[in-house]
Amino acid sequence: MKLYEALGLEPALALHMEEVKKHFYERSRQWHPDKFSRASAAEQDLALEMTAVLNDAYRTLRDPVSRAEYFLKERGIELSKDAPAELLEEVFELNMALEELRDGDASVRAQLEQSAAKFRSMQMVSDTELASLFIHHDAAPGPAKLDQIRAALNRRRYVSNLVRDVEKELHVHSAN
Repeated sequence: MKLYEALGLEPALALHMEEVKKHFYERSRQWHPDKFSRASAAEQDLALEMTAVLNDAYRTLRDPVSRAEYFLKERGIELSKDAPAELLEEVFELNMALEELRDGDASVRAQLEQSAAKFRSMQMVSDTELASLFIHHDAAPGPAKLDQIRAALNRRRYVSNLVRDVEKELHVHSAN
């Protein structure tokens, strides 16, 4: 069963969280396993399965990035794992600084902290861009808009991974 269908929602990228939450709670009450305690084993199994599907749907659709990734995947559009071309130079410098930190050079901490702040800012810009793209796509869907969303998601995913990696290394090497 598809996640939007499980919650009784029309597939869209720009969803209101209150609407998602409302549908989730309505469907959860409908399929709660306690309501099926005296039902047949098959009905009890179905209630458990539906509860799992509803939880997965809610977890995926309430987060804009997860929702967009799911939306694209359902349409056969895969995200790239490659670094966006416009970030290649920065990623190279970042990786060099991370390697220096791992080798014991604490003088690169300030550079890495600045990079992490810059990448967090880029995440926020990506989130704003994605929200706008979602609204535009839902108003007038089309393959070109899905391509723009895919590119923005690829960039956001990559930047998020950079933030995670830098923060992890800074944390690991602050204890030393």
